[in-house]
Amino acid sequence: MKSATRAFVAAFIFGASCSPSMSEGGLRDQVLRQAALKAGLVPAAATHVPVDPAYVEAGRLVFQTKKLSLDHETACASCHVDRFGSSDGIPNAVGTGGRGEGVQRLMGGGDIIPRNTLPFWGRGGVGFNVFFWDGKVDASSGEVQSQFAGAVPSDDPLVVAVHLPPAEIGEMITDSAVNDALKTESVSTAEALYSELMARLMDDPEIREKLTSATGKDVSDIVFRDAALAVASFIRENFKVRSTRFHRFVFDGEPLSAEERKGGLIFYGKGGCATCHNGAYFTDFDYHALPFPEAGFGKNGFGIDYGRFNVTLNPSDRYKFRTPPLFNVTKTAPYSHSGSVSTVADAIRIHVDPLAVYDPRKFTDVQRAEYYHALKVWSREPLAGIALDDDEIKALIAFLATLTYDSPLPVLERD
Repeated sequence: MKSATRAFVAAFIFGASCSPSMSEGGLRDQVLRQAALKAGLVPAAATHVPVDPAYVEAGRLVFQTKKLSLDHETACASCHVDRFGSSDGIPNAVGTGGRGEGVQRLMGGGDIIPRNTLPFWGRGGVGFNVFFWDGKVDASSGEVQSQFAGAVPSDDPLVVAVHLPPAEIGEMITDSAVNDALKTESVSTAEALYSELMARLMDDPEIREKLTSATGKDVSDIVFRDAALAVASFIRENFKVRSTRFHRFVFDGEPLSAEERKGGLIFYGKGGCATCHNGAYFTDFDYHALPFPEAGFGKNGFGIDYGRFNVTLNPSDRYKFRTPPLFNVTKTAPYSHSGSVSTVADAIRIHVDPLAVYDPRKFTDVQRAEYYHALKVWSREPLAGIALDDDEIKALIAFLATLTYDSPLPVLERD
């Protein structure tokens, strides 16, 4: 009897250990799924904002046309390119005067915009209400904060964000003596500019037809806000979050590889990545200091970018930038606000060990002093003091690759 009991117990233990739900992989899968849910991951469809297809059609045309640039040189599609994951593949954006894509555009002599171009994945979805590296359009408080102050053109923060690039000197307006009159930083100057751009858009028969159809307005009644709403609708539809392999792992039980699972567990565990990269978009929409050196002259000049401070003027916000979402991150190199990091591996290393990648002796005196100040702020961030070896970073990259998907509509520049 005792022998039979021992045999039963042995058989039960052996069977339990071999059961898919109780195997090492099964237990780790369960832990990873629970961690993702606890960190706020939701099904892709839960992030979608309904849009009018007519506005999407019109917005695609406006997104692609150089008529949106005062100097007829730049479209949204000039810097948000499909093959670079809706970014541009270069460290700092090149605005007016730029030609071509990627390195070709960088070498073409156009106006440099001293920040890395952000991709569009998930922008304007449910709860996605903070825009740009420094959060200069921010509706997280329930009220849109922006450069328009009390004259905000919309209560939709994405529509407000669409208003800014066409009014930026160097981005879609050539920095030249001819345009010096536009450097007033006043809402009235912006409104005059938008009126001129709107008249130009209405001269395009295809855009005119699509916008009048979408809005139901007469041509004379259509304003720039209508065009901006159309572009926002296109962004919301074409770049909305779609089901990734990680979504399907968490919500549908599809498998990950051992390397991907290992990376996910590091992401939500030892690596502390989900401390900031959490929620539906893998961002907390907050601002953090990571000592990424500048790839160019920097927003504040002399190789310096004070980040969020430029918006708030609060000294405690120096060197802080909004946490970037991670969908399609493996497609959007180079990385950081400055585009100074060429690989995902180095971007991860800098989070936990900045000096493993950069040698401050190669900086100017001013850059080195600023870098040390940035390191002091970084030292108070949650990831300071974490050690990750090369194998762990490799696993994290494998996990991040599960967050990829494609947009359905190709985007090309048009005159």
